[in-house]
Amino acid sequence: MSDSVQTTVKCQDPGDGSGDVIIDLPSDVLAAMNIGLGDLLTIELVDGSILLKPIRDADTKS
Repeated sequence: MSDSVQTTVKCQDPGDGSGDVIIDLPSDVLAAMNIGLGDLLTIELVDGSILLKPIRDADTKS
């Protein structure tokens, strides 16, 4: 996907002390990225924005 989709989301603490965060991606963003439950994403910080990209290599999925 070469087009970008921008949205603002709220980070949620899972409450387990792990330091992880949970974000809910809106369904229109998931559809635009052609991703769904169980898909793997890379995460990168670029110019102050968080960039998510799907991992399309079938060997990385279980």
